[in-house]
Amino acid sequence: MSASNESEILTIEEAAALLGVSIKTFNKVLHTQNLPARKIGREWKFSRRALIDWVGSGRSSDFYKESGENGNEERASPKARRTAGWNIEY
Repeated sequence: MSASNESEILTIEEAAALLGVSIKTFNKVLHTQNLPARKIGREWKFSRRALIDWVGSGRSSDFYKESGENGNEERASPKARRTAGWNIEY
């Protein structure tokens, strides 16, 4: 364990808290993004360092792909942009 007594392996609740999101939001990301995780039995486990590295490796421009490379394409509505690429079923 680290000097601050924080576990290096996190439960889904701890991982959501680390990222500052609800468990519901974290679950959506878990099932729609390439999140670093392992399912052991019936439980998901997460590496604290891998989650931090995953967040740090992301780029906002990857999330807003509909803006196009040259930025001249018409932008989608803010609601559509927020969930673009997530494939969430309503």
